[in-house]
Amino acid sequence: MDYPFTPVPAPTLPIVGSSQRFPVHRIYCVGRNYEDHAKEMGFTGREPPFFFLKPADALLAVPEGETGRMPFPTLTKNLHHEIELVVAIGSGGRGIKAADAMKHVWGYAVGLDMTRRDLQNDMKKQGRPWCIGKAFEHSAPIGPVVPAVQAGDVLRDEIWLQVNGADRQRSDVGKLIWNVAETIEHLSAAWDLAPGDLIFTGTPEGVGAVVAGDLMVGAVGQLPTLRVQVV
Repeated sequence: MDYPFTPVPAPTLPIVGSSQRFPVHRIYCVGRNYEDHAKEMGFTGREPPFFFLKPADALLAVPEGETGRMPFPTLTKNLHHEIELVVAIGSGGRGIKAADAMKHVWGYAVGLDMTRRDLQNDMKKQGRPWCIGKAFEHSAPIGPVVPAVQAGDVLRDEIWLQVNGADRQRSDVGKLIWNVAETIEHLSAAWDLAPGDLIFTGTPEGVGAVVAGDLMVGAVGQLPTLRVQVV
């Protein structure tokens, strides 16, 4: 096939214990999916789930045992961390029921939904889309994908993030307002899920700002620890 210029390579992620790579299609993110985080953002209750997307090339893939380097983004003075369990979809579909949803999960990873909070808040006040606050380069640091059969009891495991060695976020995945199966059901009612889709499932309370030089270290259960330094 002939192109007028060289296409940008499709994003891929390392897979734990394999020389293969996980090809990424889309990135879906669930908003306010832990009760205490919803409260710290000014909301309460189990509201209907809502979603936003990041471009696949927003990923910053960090191999196991390494430290990723995230450039501090432009235009913001208030860059926030949000640690999340990421679900990697292996088989797609539309109208997937929660009872069948877990059959579509290929694996799991640890991710960060980095947010230009000041820009996001400005867009909210104006009733405009959040893209400038959420969907920028390197806004989705992520560790390697672990196949579901090797991930243990990840849906009930502890999720945490430290910045420069101090706790910022600490909860457990069992506190998700909408669990993984329910999230897949809601997503697949609106979009055709496809192999390679990633779902950032939401962040617990304790989100806060980081600056250049800060080291973020986060994990979910026994999944490989994610280490990212802001530079």
